[in-house]
Amino acid sequence: MKLLESWVKTPIAEAVGWALFHSLWEGAILAAALAATFIAIRSPRVRYAAACFALVAMLASFVVTLVHVMPDGAQGSQPVRGPVFPAWQAAAGLDSSPSNISLAPVIPWLAPLWLAGVWIFSLRHVAGWISLSRLRRRGVCGAPDHWRSELVRLGNTLRLSRPVLLLESCLADTPMVLGHLRPVILMPIGLLAGLPAAQVEVFLLHELAHIRRCDYLVNMWQRLAECLLFYHPAVWWISRVIRTERENCCDDMVVALRGDAHGYAVALAALEETRWSGHEPAVAATGGNLVKRIRRLLYPRGPTGAWSSFLATVILMSSAAVAMAAWQSEPARPSPVEAPPAAQAEQPPFARWLNEDVVYLIADQERAAFLKLTTDEERQMFVEQFWLRRDPTPGTPENEFKEEHYRRIIYSNKHWSMASGRPGWQTDRGHMYVVYGPPDEIDAHAGDAQTPYPFEMWRYRHVEGIGDDLLVTFVDQAKSGDYRLAPGKLK
Repeated sequence: MKLLESWVKTPIAEAVGWALFHSLWEGAILAAALAATFIAIRSPRVRYAAACFALVAMLASFVVTLVHVMPDGAQGSQPVRGPVFPAWQAAAGLDSSPSNISLAPVIPWLAPLWLAGVWIFSLRHVAGWISLSRLRRRGVCGAPDHWRSELVRLGNTLRLSRPVLLLESCLADTPMVLGHLRPVILMPIGLLAGLPAAQVEVFLLHELAHIRRCDYLVNMWQRLAECLLFYHPAVWWISRVIRTERENCCDDMVVALRGDAHGYAVALAALEETRWSGHEPAVAATGGNLVKRIRRLLYPRGPTGAWSSFLATVILMSSAAVAMAAWQSEPARPSPVEAPPAAQAEQPPFARWLNEDVVYLIADQERAAFLKLTTDEERQMFVEQFWLRRDPTPGTPENEFKEEHYRRIIYSNKHWSMASGRPGWQTDRGHMYVVYGPPDEIDAHAGDAQTPYPFEMWRYRHVEGIGDDLLVTFVDQAKSGDYRLAPGKLK
């Protein structure tokens, strides 16, 4: 405490305190000038540039004022220099007015408070940066080749020279851009397959527009200004304006390329249906007020009255109603894979889902991404997105693929568990049934002169990805009821 009191009494602390004090009215003047400019200007690009200039001017005015009032001498032994304007002279307590003299003892204490605030906000931004950086490595898998090729084509449309990596993430709930030198676009798992291709393309264009405009770098500089000038309300207002107009600029770029403002507004509303949480990434397609963005897209000339706001709200509320029906939580169901209670208790959370329920479905990349997750919340989100990617009718309450998959497991356990001593889904017939479904024909034989043991022949007229007229033979050589896939009998 004594060290703090001794530092507060130094000319350096007094200079910092007065620079902070004068930055309040300097920032207020700049914010008022920016607000007056917005009255006459409607262009998002001009408003964005004006807001960035105002934020730079606020930071520059603070630095210039600090340099001006800083004491002379390398050790700060000279007194603080007087302000430039006469009004500052009075406010600094250098005249005989009693009302002004009272400020002088308080001003130096602003310096340690400011340093503490800068430290706190810096830690906050560093923590956010680390969290976003982890999204690049955890719970991600490569996007399908089709969309990677499409991303290159869209990048060429925007004349983007830098290569951009496209990944699917089970932790991201909105499309987002990470990095500048090596930018990465993260798409929530299920979004590429769950939305129409035209809507996915506009979101990719939006994220590419952020990269084209170097918004990631501007956002980092913006965070720095928020750290240094955290105490000024005008800074947070200007920063919010920058983020809003940044999204508007990217929206305008998408509309200029696509020429369909109404379709883009519908896509924004559809994106809101897929959001699972309230996370707000640094640069994402969902930044800003969604209702205002939809209203601006539908009415670019900015009509007066509440009618346009009402229509935009109706669009968003309609989408939200659909989302509530589509994404409502399903009641908990017992797992169809039967196992002794002791074995269930020994398995870690979600291990049974990974190693039993979806062991025949999950791809190697998905398994690797799942194993990198560290919390049950992340794993639960992965599971939800896993089934969403395979839903043939996204946007409806039922997931027919998931229902059919568990029906097949239940059927396998019911018909083939007792004979083999294993869960039915682990038998050869259960494996075939779970993966390919019920066969079109089953030819069962109890045995004959040529084949003295029971066998079954399953025929599939068509199997997607394999071909037509698939014939599978299972034999029970031990006559125990456990039919095994006959070697060389799959054709």
